[in-house]
Amino acid sequence: MVQAARDLPQEIQAIIEVREWDMRTLDAVRLFKESRVKKLPSIAINGELTFESLIPDQEEFIDAIQRRHLQGATKASII
Repeated sequence: MVQAARDLPQEIQAIIEVREWDMRTLDAVRLFKESRVKKLPSIAINGELTFESLIPDQEEFIDAIQRRHLQGATKASII
C-alpha cells in the first residue's frame, strides 16, 4: 500500500501526507480498532476507510484522493 502511494504522480503527492502504521505498536492497534478495519492492508483517507484488503489501481486511488481533497482532506493514512 505504501508503494502505491509512493508511485502516485508528484502533483498528487504534494496534496497528501502518507503515514504507514506498524501493527506491532499500540498506536497502530488503536487506530486499527477505531477505523473498524477488518483486513490488512487498508487505506484510510482523512480517517475514513477507503480501501480495505485491496490495493487500488492508480486511477482509482487518485480519484479517491482528489474527491477527499475537494472536501478539505489533505492526509492519506496507510494502514
